[in-house]
Amino acid sequence: MSGLVVVGVDGSASSLAAVEAAAREARWRGAGLRVVHAFLWPAMHVPLGPAPLGPPEGGLRDMVEGLVAEAVARARSTAPGVDVSHAVVTGEALTVLEAQSRAADLVVVGSRGMGGFVGLLIGSTAVHLAAHGGCPVLVVREGGDEKGPVVVGVDGSAAGEQAIEFAFAEAALRGAPLKAIHAWTLWNTPPAEIHEGADTYVDPPSGLAEAEELLVSEALAGRREQYPGVSVEPRALRSQTREALIAASRSAQLLVVGARGRGGFAGLVLGSVSQAVLHHAHCPVAVVRGAAERS
Repeated sequence: MSGLVVVGVDGSASSLAAVEAAAREARWRGAGLRVVHAFLWPAMHVPLGPAPLGPPEGGLRDMVEGLVAEAVARARSTAPGVDVSHAVVTGEALTVLEAQSRAADLVVVGSRGMGGFVGLLIGSTAVHLAAHGGCPVLVVREGGDEKGPVVVGVDGSAAGEQAIEFAFAEAALRGAPLKAIHAWTLWNTPPAEIHEGADTYVDPPSGLAEAEELLVSEALAGRREQYPGVSVEPRALRSQTREALIAASRSAQLLVVGARGRGGFAGLVLGSVSQAVLHHAHCPVAVVRGAAERS
């Protein structure tokens, strides 16, 4: 296996945690790792060298070189066999990482940042990359059970198929079980038949439950054979999707969601469920865009 994992760094503790996660991902995949820092100041014509009366190593350029060197060292200590490269790219963080994602198999970012990611917390960097990047985005959040399952949200949409594929592959790489969760309510499940235009379901909830369980089975069909070593637990729950996934994330090592799913509005840059889990999940979150969305 080969490929490239990219991790964005800015010197924060969160970005160093992202470096460790990215190094493990690269090792599992047999991929290279690129440590990237977005260096905004040259574009703003800010002096990069030391101040006239300051220490010779006190300039912005030396600071950036130091934080990148620390990140590279952390990556190599986490996964000694991984080929680690680095790049300091002039530009704003969102633009730089989006461009890097076009040649990557995975982009990893921390949930909070500083420096090149000033004030972006979980919002702009993660949401922007998840909505516009050219590959899946892994947002490293605190928490998670290293021995827990990989959890994937299943909604039966064509756009969600890539999320399921990614989740199976991650479970196989990690040697973890996979829990496939489909949450449904009377409001987010399309009625099979309606009486004379009335907004009521013909089938009782028990009948809908059977149909939703079938939806999960069909969404997983074929991948069990492709990944025979992955133990799969399909679950169809009568619940709000975001609440079900956030609850499942408490005992998970990774939560995987699609960028937009069934019932999503085309005008949204990222679905409401994806945004909710990015903000509130109790473990790292991977957001996977469908092929049509990437194009």
